Amino acid sequence: MAPEHLRAIKQLVATLCLFNIIKFKVCILPDVIRIGALFENDDDILERAFRHAVSKINEESQILTHTKLEAHIERIKRHDSFQASRKVCELLNQGMAAIFGPQSSESSSAIQSTCSVLEVPHIQYRWDYRSPRNNQTVNLYPHPDAIGVAYRDFILEKNWKTLAILYEDSDALIRLQILLRDPEIRQKNVIVRQFNPDQEYRKLLKEMGRNGVKNMIIDVAAENIATVLEHAQQMDMMSEYYNYIIINLDMHTVNMEPFQNAGPNITGFRLIDEDASTYKELLQEWKQHPLWYNTEPDIQFSKTEVVLIYDAVVLFAIALNSLDKNYQLRVKPVSCDTEKTWPQGMALANAIKKVKFNGLTGNVAFDENGLRTDFKLTVMDITNEGFKQMGIWTYSTRFKSTDTQTRALDIIQSLKNKTLAVTSKLNAPYITKVYTNNPNMPFKYEGYCVDLLDAIAYELGFNYVIREVADNSYGKRDSLGEWNGMIRELVDGRADLAIGDITITYEREEAVDFTMPFMNLGIGILFKKPTKKIPKLFSFLSPLSVEVWLYMVTAFLGVSLFLFILARFSPHEWVNPHPCNPNPETLENQFNLLNTLWFTIGCLMQQGCDITPRALSTRLAAGMWWFFTLIMVSSYTANLAAFLTVERLGAPIENVEDLAKQSHIQYGCVQSGSTQSFFKYSNYSTYKRMWTVMESARPSVFTEDNDKGVERVLKGNYAFLMESTSIEYRVERNCELTKIGANLDSKGYGIALPTGSPYRTLISDSILKLQEKGELRMLKDRWWKLKGGGRCRKEEKSTSLSASELDLANVGGVFLVLTCGMAIAIFIAVIEFYWKSRKMPKDHREPLCVEFCREFKFVVSCQTSKPAPRDDEDQRIDNSLRFMPLTRYTVSTSKDTFS
Repeated sequence: MAPEHLRAIKQLVATLCLFNIIKFKVCILPDVIRIGALFENDDDILERAFRHAVSKINEESQILTHTKLEAHIERIKRHDSFQASRKVCELLNQGMAAIFGPQSSESSSAIQSTCSVLEVPHIQYRWDYRSPRNNQTVNLYPHPDAIGVAYRDFILEKNWKTLAILYEDSDALIRLQILLRDPEIRQKNVIVRQFNPDQEYRKLLKEMGRNGVKNMIIDVAAENIATVLEHAQQMDMMSEYYNYIIINLDMHTVNMEPFQNAGPNITGFRLIDEDASTYKELLQEWKQHPLWYNTEPDIQFSKTEVVLIYDAVVLFAIALNSLDKNYQLRVKPVSCDTEKTWPQGMALANAIKKVKFNGLTGNVAFDENGLRTDFKLTVMDITNEGFKQMGIWTYSTRFKSTDTQTRALDIIQSLKNKTLAVTSKLNAPYITKVYTNNPNMPFKYEGYCVDLLDAIAYELGFNYVIREVADNSYGKRDSLGEWNGMIRELVDGRADLAIGDITITYEREEAVDFTMPFMNLGIGILFKKPTKKIPKLFSFLSPLSVEVWLYMVTAFLGVSLFLFILARFSPHEWVNPHPCNPNPETLENQFNLLNTLWFTIGCLMQQGCDITPRALSTRLAAGMWWFFTLIMVSSYTANLAAFLTVERLGAPIENVEDLAKQSHIQYGCVQSGSTQSFFKYSNYSTYKRMWTVMESARPSVFTEDNDKGVERVLKGNYAFLMESTSIEYRVERNCELTKIGANLDSKGYGIALPTGSPYRTLISDSILKLQEKGELRMLKDRWWKLKGGGRCRKEEKSTSLSASELDLANVGGVFLVLTCGMAIAIFIAVIEFYWKSRKMPKDHREPLCVEFCREFKFVVSCQTSKPAPRDDEDQRIDNSLRFMPLTRYTVSTSKDTFS
């Protein structure tokens, strides 16, 4: 090979080697990279955390393998933007790759403007509601809008109807602007108040207590959280019915031991992931580090801003590591006077925004504007054992409960052996007062609700004391929005629960919480049974109207007369009276007037007769009469059963429509009850009309309680609108009462508790268990039917069994007709006896009384034969001649007369 070729190859190899060496040198970061930090006078803890983070990065060398960070720290006065601008210029003149801090808004804004002009990355770790105005600033503190979404999601999960937002600093309204602008939150009753800096927290808390607000969002500084809760405890607002949400990410650094057993639900949010192994290791290191001598590292290091500054240093180191692979970085001093930018500052800022890692505050990531929106918040509750996680929130998955079982166990444990105050209203069979002879306990309560409460208390392990409501009312809201009765007892916190025949309504649900219904019912109409009609004496005539009876009598007489004429006109009805004589002198017709009447009446009574028609015409007439009597008698018999066995009470009303249409029967309900509210706010035309009538009635148709209403019903001409279950109870015991029509609506009785009561779910679960076991049905049967009930049901059963039997009052008229007929027959028999006696010769007859007594004696003797009345031979001859048959008849014809 020619020498010049060898020389060219050597030069090429040397060039390639030099290029590789230069390339290797270019891709390596500088050995030392300076970073600047500005801390204000009170930020000693933040400075120590920053120094520890830098030393930790330099010691481990896991992120930056051959590069060290050199921290340059400057101290400034708080809220002094001029000094901050001067100090940051001094740092940048020394060649800083990034600036950290400070905390105050004025100083931070000045430094942010300077870094933006000179294109030097600026890393914040403070709460700032303003979005970065440049591409150089990155803030590790979650954006207020994202945190506001977390607060909103949690409150919507709680489903509170009323809540108060109490804040100390005006910036709280910015932190909570997402919450205040949400349309679902604005539909609730939200009270926003600011603590007066010149007054204690007690005054505003007392105002909330007077207004019945039990759900409060507290936004105060971390050092004031314990004071606010202490003042609430002094105002007796730390029971289990109060809920406090602390809007401060440092609540976990506050000593909550005085409030662990107080009972309220205190909830806070935490950004730090205390379960992370890195956090636990660092906490142990800080406890042993000389920088933390005479301090409390487990409290100080738990502050959000302290942990954020550590993550900020790690974020910067990871961004440098990403540049180490593909970019040449040279840190150069920049001057605020010339305003000449650092050419590589924008690339480093973009690298910082692209970093994603899991730090001490969870997932760290930024959007294109340098805002941290994708993060995780831990939701904590104060329990008997201290802080416990009860859920987590992320921007993607939103709120998720993680420890509901532990919370339920804590509630069950707090309920054990606790005495609850129960308010109620006396109303049988739900709750009644029974007096005893025991001087230590002069009376006791019993009833359906007492047995139900005993069953629930036995399962959950609590005790209770029943107090009667002072105004003897269930609970109604007046025109000013104030409640009375049992609902007021719960709203004011004087009772833990209310039990009785309390109807679950929408209006009451806005003020208190209800368990699941333990009894389903509806509004019914209680009315007095109509007076039973006394059967008429001639009620057997009822199947046919008076007109029909008159037409039947007319038909009977007309057919009899018609048959009499027809029989005399027909030649076939004239017969020989003596069949043995072929040539009779006279012919007889059996259908004389009396026989015809006897024939028609016998056919009408379906008894038959010894007289029968012979001619075709008379037979046809008789057949039509038989057909007529068949139909009429069958119709009469069929309708007679209905008239004599079915009791027609003649109720004046049959349903609510009948009640609304009439005006002579008054109707009403209990004053200040759910039934009154049902008619008052109903949009149904019938119910609106009924409410107008009830409201305008004078005297008032409303009663104090159900007992007064029942008394008024028994007096008559009054219908009482009440719950169907109460109607069932009254009807079981008073047979004069009855229920009219079907239920007007469908609702239920429930146990009422203060809003947000932690016992609601437990009591509902117990009611559900009792329902599945059938114990609720057994309790109702016990108090409705077994204890004094069933009386009317037995009578109805007896009546139903004897429905086919007729009382004497129903058929008394038939007996009267029979008696009258027999009396008339006796009278005719006496007349016949007298007439017969008068025909006898005077010398052969005895006095009428003697004849009557002798005849009556013979009748009583029951002999089957009787001697003829012959006193002597002449009488016998006379009688024999009188009754001798004729031996000859004269039959006259048109030609001859036969002798």
